[in-house]
Amino acid sequence: MLKLLRRTRPRTRVGAGIVVALLIAGSVYWFGVRDASASAATPAAATTRSVAASLTTLEKSVTATGTLAPTVNEDVSFAASGAVTAIPVAVGQTVTVGQTLATIDTLTLDANLLSAKATLASAAAKLSNSKDDSDGTAAATAQIAANAAQVKVAQVAVDSATAAMADATLTAPVAGLLTEINLTVGDRVTGTSSSSSSSSSSSQGATGATGSTGSSSSASTTSSAQFVIVGTDSWTIDVTVDDADLALIAVADQAEITLDGADAPIFGTVASLGLISTTTSGVAGYPVVIAVTGAPAGLHDGVSADVVIVYERRAEVLTVPSGAVRTVNGTSTVTQKGADGKEVQTPVTIGDTVGQLTEIVSGIAEGDEVLVTVVTTSTQSTTRQGSTGETGMPPGDFTFPEGFVPGQMPGGRSNG
Repeated sequence: MLKLLRRTRPRTRVGAGIVVALLIAGSVYWFGVRDASASAATPAAATTRSVAASLTTLEKSVTATGTLAPTVNEDVSFAASGAVTAIPVAVGQTVTVGQTLATIDTLTLDANLLSAKATLASAAAKLSNSKDDSDGTAAATAQIAANAAQVKVAQVAVDSATAAMADATLTAPVAGLLTEINLTVGDRVTGTSSSSSSSSSSSQGATGATGSTGSSSSASTTSSAQFVIVGTDSWTIDVTVDDADLALIAVADQAEITLDGADAPIFGTVASLGLISTTTSGVAGYPVVIAVTGAPAGLHDGVSADVVIVYERRAEVLTVPSGAVRTVNGTSTVTQKGADGKEVQTPVTIGDTVGQLTEIVSGIAEGDEVLVTVVTTSTQSTTRQGSTGETGMPPGDFTFPEGFVPGQMPGGRSNG
């Protein structure tokens, strides 16, 4: 390359150097200054428009999130022991209070009841005999008392055996949707408890069937209970609010609820406020229960919900856009057009500011026009597009020196 440059004439070398410098300068302009200027933001544009003061309803609210859950979520199991003889219900079926869920055999229960009754009869006979044979002595009186106690013990046994016989038929303690059956005919139950409250349930039963109704539970945690009943006519949402928000809300405050995937909101009220907090990342949170109003159709257990709790609502409040109010040193004013068309500053007394609206207590009336200035900024960017032959070429009507051929080194040698 050095030998090649030495063989070229000085004039050619100088011309080539100028060309290279111009190419570099052109590229800097083309790809740097030009593109930067093309994408620069246009100046901000201010638009002033007239807006009438109007009456509206102002609401103050607290927002929170939670999960929809049925108020009734009951775990039901046999209190008696025995082999399951019948299950006349199925997962997904709606049951009523007192409806039979399952039965167990009563062979052992019958025997226990008969035995308890026999013991009671024997104890009663001994008591009767001791009374007949009593001679009034202290020993005779003590024997009567002992036999009377045995009668009481035997009666308790009979009552227990009678209750066990009744427990051989398991009935629904509440009305609702049957979401789980965790036993089959032939299983032997040992007797646990008749029913208990459950925080979660599953729509999958022991048989693998899934409830087909639109209000079936959608939680995935399976209960250990033999039957799970979920109410479909009463729903709640547990949310958490911080201590500052807790001081603002009260029981019976209205709530607007937006369920995940729903097209329209549902409504509810604050049912209870928790007094014991839990701390997350240094922030104390208090539990609040929202009771859904009515029994909307198509609700599902476990659905996420956004809740807006309205703690203050005032109707017929005079407001203007907050951007129309200017406050300096404690004095608030709005801008209006006078009779002569010139702008005048009108003092006003303001109240609450909610969202983009500010309450006007005095100074102007409904329908009075105020001026609002809106500033908008737009950015335009220009993308340069050219043919392949334009890429990297200097701008304008630049021409190469005489004798120079683009794509060749000085001296007629190709740079390829």
